[in-house]
Amino acid sequence: MARMSDRSPEPTAPHRAGFACFVGRPNAGKSTLTNALVGTKVAITSNRPQTTRHTVRGIVHRPDAQLVLVDTPGLHKPRTLLGERLNDVVRTTWAEVDVIGFCLPADQKLGPGDKFIAKELAAIKKTPKIAIVTKTDLVDSKALAEQLIAIQRLGAELGIEWAEIVPVSAVGDKQVQLLADLIAPMLPESPPLYPEGDLTDEPEMVMVAELIREAALEGVRDELPHSIAVVVEEMLPRENRPKDRPLLDIHANVYIERPSQKGIIIGPKGSRLKEVGMKSRKHIEALLGTPVYLDLHVKVAKDWQRDPKQLRKLGF
Repeated sequence: MARMSDRSPEPTAPHRAGFACFVGRPNAGKSTLTNALVGTKVAITSNRPQTTRHTVRGIVHRPDAQLVLVDTPGLHKPRTLLGERLNDVVRTTWAEVDVIGFCLPADQKLGPGDKFIAKELAAIKKTPKIAIVTKTDLVDSKALAEQLIAIQRLGAELGIEWAEIVPVSAVGDKQVQLLADLIAPMLPESPPLYPEGDLTDEPEMVMVAELIREAALEGVRDELPHSIAVVVEEMLPRENRPKDRPLLDIHANVYIERPSQKGIIIGPKGSRLKEVGMKSRKHIEALLGTPVYLDLHVKVAKDWQRDPKQLRKLGF
């Protein structure tokens, strides 16, 4: 009989790392889910459709795996050049990830938008697909069961074999950890792709611009959200400040498409713009860990969503 010391150690499971993207129609809960998995805000959220305008990477560090979550814009029927470019971003992302999570809200019946995305996913043969039923906190168990059956049927109709169907509530923190547990084994064996502690690879200036846009989206009229873009022109530490009282000066422009929209963003006597500045500054200071002086200006970039030159200037 072998002595204890002769026994070979138990083989440890290999570390895995890779990319998983969340797709779905606009406002399906993709950004909220990304933030819940990462444990901090890396993607802006809003009840306005098409809030996400580029891919946001959130990084989940675990002892067994590193999940790089790619939150994509909602796939939709485009009405502008911006819309077409956002859809291109989504399709390019699908082609490059290791796992696709298809987000379907529990409180809305499957519609033409979901079926349109599912058909596109059916054409991607090799990548495992997880159906994620989001916003389960908004429905009772009967409605949830009906949604799960409908998703199973949709997969069968289109020849999609779901690797998993997982109900989650990012707001109620239900089954979010389970989702990470299910994605991890589907990733390739690999050492970590990002250093420990990194939660996103978004440049700080882009995140700051997004936090300003998130605050600007609150409470605006229906036609305005898609017209808002934000560009941070510069971020510089204020000179000659005492070391224990630093201040970061941030100068940013909020762009809209028509002069008539300027008054809506600025508000009576500048009250609305002031509120946008106060709300976003709080989040920016939490993100950067330093006091901030935020200087906001509203500018008109005529019909920028349809103009290739303006889109380039605004980073699309």
